[in-house]
Amino acid sequence: MKTRKRAVFIDRDGTMTVEGGYINDPNRLTLLPRCGRAIKKINENGILAILATNQAGIARGYFDEKTLKATLKRLEFLLEMEGAHLDGIYYCCHHPSVGKPPYRKKCNCRKPLPGMLQKAAKDFNLDLSQSFVIGDKISDVELAKKVKAKSVVVKTGYGEGEICTDKMQKINPDFIADDIYDAVEWILSEIKND
Repeated sequence: MKTRKRAVFIDRDGTMTVEGGYINDPNRLTLLPRCGRAIKKINENGILAILATNQAGIARGYFDEKTLKATLKRLEFLLEMEGAHLDGIYYCCHHPSVGKPPYRKKCNCRKPLPGMLQKAAKDFNLDLSQSFVIGDKISDVELAKKVKAKSVVVKTGYGEGEICTDKMQKINPDFIADDIYDAVEWILSEIKND
């Protein structure tokens, strides 16, 4: 049996990219400063960089899957311009109470539920307990806890406000970072000390 690998699962909006509400035009997507460098560091250290993002704008009718896929292509292009890449992209376009089927449904992939990470674990032979989740919301920390991964909250996007909440204090992320680059630096130091 091949050795199981580890990954860094990364939220998109507010973590990798400027928080811009529901991105319904690919040209509105902008990388946060130091994001490309952060992803490149993950790539250079032999760890998988995997996007895991809720995109309920589809269920809400704000944009369609074709638009989302074009936006994700732009994200990949912007990262490529900085010598970085994502190894996998997973998204949940469902909402439990808004929209019409097939998008209005209770699913196992909407964060903080673990479906996206479980699928990635199967696809890439990952050890989720040796992996990390970076995001700007409580749901990202809850997701990490569900799969026994370590969690990092970034202060970008909604993060600055989320870290002050009682719920975040109780759930206790493993690390709070200024941005994705600081998050990756911490992750690499944790791996080095394993």
